[in-house]
Amino acid sequence: MKAEDDILIRPFEKKSDYFAFEALQKETWGKDIEEVITASLAKIVQKIGGIVAGAFDAEGDMTGFVFGFTGFKDGKPIHWSHMLAVKPAYRDAGIGKRLKLYQRDVLLGMGINEVFWTYDPLAGKNGHLNLNTLGAEVVEYVQDMYGSGEDSILFRGIGTDRFIVVWRIADKTVEETLEKKRCFDREPFLASPLAACRSVDNDSTSLPVNDLDLRDKRLRVEVPEDVHQLMSISIASAADWRKKTRQGFLQYLRKGYKVVGFYRDHDSGRCFYCLERPS
Repeated sequence: MKAEDDILIRPFEKKSDYFAFEALQKETWGKDIEEVITASLAKIVQKIGGIVAGAFDAEGDMTGFVFGFTGFKDGKPIHWSHMLAVKPAYRDAGIGKRLKLYQRDVLLGMGINEVFWTYDPLAGKNGHLNLNTLGAEVVEYVQDMYGSGEDSILFRGIGTDRFIVVWRIADKTVEETLEKKRCFDREPFLASPLAACRSVDNDSTSLPVNDLDLRDKRLRVEVPEDVHQLMSISIASAADWRKKTRQGFLQYLRKGYKVVGFYRDHDSGRCFYCLERPS
């Protein structure tokens, strides 16, 4: 992990920025990825109110980027944040958060108050960033949103199920979350039943099981701490986690439950989404 002190966040300006953008997509999702956002398309998106910005080190090399486009939903202007990537050497250094905050500042200045994007529910670090750090809300679970995922080293064998989230960037709750004045209270969920979890409590490599007969007001869905590390050990196990958690999320969201939080247990490393049924 490298320090972020000398990192500059700015829009793409030079030809080399756009080509570095293409290269980092392939570095992140695999050289065989079929749907690379090209330099020419990025330039067009930038000209019509989209965000195409990067994080650059002291030498001017790109360390990460955020890319999204602006449109309308239900008659209101909204932004869809399509991609965010950070080079491996700079991950866990706060670059992703800085890119999102840059995005928020620009969009607020444009009069846009809602930002949508997707992320993999099995990516625990992203769950923490999106829900706990940024204050985004889960609005939908979509099975294989981007197809089978066979063209990407990150999703080959487990599909591309995604949460769609909304980030209400002008809301006071988001501002308080960003300022760490508001945080998710996990205490009411610590004893709640598990709709999906590992089969052996103290064995992180054990296969998942699920219980879809729960009717409690509050429940949890466990996910692996690092699904990509799990994939390197056993694709079959990672695929089973996808299957069991997909069943849990789809069933309970359809019943009116909402994903209200995410937490990682510091002692065990186990990660849980917390779901609650409105009264």
